[in-house]
Amino acid sequence: LNSQYAFAAASMFAYWVIIFTYFGVNFYLTGLHSYAAGDAVQVPSFVYISVLAMIALALIALRGKIYSKKL
Repeated sequence: LNSQYAFAAASMFAYWVIIFTYFGVNFYLTGLHSYAAGDAVQVPSFVYISVLAMIALALIALRGKIYSKKL
């Protein structure tokens, strides 16, 4: 899949990973380099919903890409 679609989908997930690295490490995870104090906070449900939404968006875009080639 060496195409614009593959680059766009990979970029979308890479951007999410960068955002999660900032918020997840600083606010939700505890560890040696974490700024959060105390016990680990439960990961909010919007994180899971956003992952599912991005997967759905990538699959819809793939379907549109495949469908447009058939025309």
